[in-house]
Amino acid sequence: MSGRQLDVSDVAAIEAMLGRALAGDCEVAVRRRGAPVVIENEPHLRDGTPMPTLYWLVEPALHEAVSRLESEGGVHRFEGMVEPEALARAHEAYARARTARIVRRDAVAPGGGVGGTRTGVKCLHAHLAYYLAGGADPVGKLVATLVDVRGCARVSERDAVAALDCGSNSTRLLVADVTGALVRDARITRLSEGVDATRRLTTPAMQRTWSVLSEYRTMMDDAGARTGLLVATSAVRDASNGAEFLARAREIVGVDVAILSGTEEAAYSYAGATAGLSVDDRPTLVLDVGGGSTELALDTPSGLVSYSMQLGCVRITERALGPGPVNEPRLGAARAMIEAELERAVAAVPQLAGVTGHVRLVGLAGTVATLAQLDAGLEHYDRDVVHHRRLSRECVTSWRERLGALSPAERLATVGMVPGREDVLVAGLMVLEAVMDRFGAPELLSSESDILDGIVEARLSGHRTIGPVTMEG
Repeated sequence: MSGRQLDVSDVAAIEAMLGRALAGDCEVAVRRRGAPVVIENEPHLRDGTPMPTLYWLVEPALHEAVSRLESEGGVHRFEGMVEPEALARAHEAYARARTARIVRRDAVAPGGGVGGTRTGVKCLHAHLAYYLAGGADPVGKLVATLVDVRGCARVSERDAVAALDCGSNSTRLLVADVTGALVRDARITRLSEGVDATRRLTTPAMQRTWSVLSEYRTMMDDAGARTGLLVATSAVRDASNGAEFLARAREIVGVDVAILSGTEEAAYSYAGATAGLSVDDRPTLVLDVGGGSTELALDTPSGLVSYSMQLGCVRITERALGPGPVNEPRLGAARAMIEAELERAVAAVPQLAGVTGHVRLVGLAGTVATLAQLDAGLEHYDRDVVHHRRLSRECVTSWRERLGALSPAERLATVGMVPGREDVLVAGLMVLEAVMDRFGAPELLSSESDILDGIVEARLSGHRTIGPVTMEG
């Protein structure tokens, strides 16, 4: 046994599944949606009784499905379908694994292979449990083709963790463990659609996002992510029915959820964006252009300072710019909106003014990533090309002018355009222009490490705090 301790919720769940108290020590070997499916037993119960079943199938739905196969003659049928040599090897490997886990030497050792037998097939439940836990069991493999094992994932020594971001324009997932990223995915869901005018999330927008979260839960299961954090930002903060959205989101993904303040969002984004950056004598200003808000974060000698501007590519498009093509009156209205927010930012955080003309500007999120793809002429996303790509001030203006003259459909036909951003990208580029001008930054460094990376790093390290930010839940 690895020594991982069951938490209280696992004990309660397993005992409810078994219908009695646990008589021995165990740990969870396989989970589905965070719940135990297979447990790995100590070779002896607490009173010294031998426990021949190393892996035990405890999930009621799977247990019932396998019982139906047994009632239909599955034990003898499957035994006749596999090679005897392969079955014998499975029994031998099972026995060796159990023997290696024996701690007590004052009690009779359990014997036999899968299900406690040395030959043949005794219990399909035991074979499936062994197979799901990673055993080379030919019978378990056959059983798995006839029952629903979707989402079952082995629990590793160090579980992967998941970070999910329900942003105003996109919903994203990162699953990682101590070795690095296992899964990255992003979908345009436009959760903030209409929020600026009504202060409510629309039913279609919530349904789109919930649907993606359901897919993400399956991807989390496949990657072995039991724990994590889902964060929501501007769209949900501003919506009167944000609690309704989050309640359903929590049900779907089965991990902690939190609405981040602008300060918290900036802290996680800064931590993710600056990881792996080279040393620079200039202060680093992180710019995170979202759909409904834009965060500025700056590390100072006295700590991280940040400001959340109430503008983003979706909000600017809906309020002022329109989806395109862009005319001068709309362009002027959008610029005035952006400049007013920048004025508020500098007034609220005086340290921002102090770095003007001497700053390394790092940009995050979809606007910056899409600009990097356009600049590189990428037909398909390539993280190695986009990450840490340098984008000049002239590049930003050139693409803003070029795309601003096109309709959304024409923009979408441009090599490098990300579907779902064609109607809001020009607004995002205007934010980049304004920030670069305000702080005298001749170029922008694109970063594909962002808020999700910051969350994962905090979770993997065991901390729920980044700088001054403490997460609850």
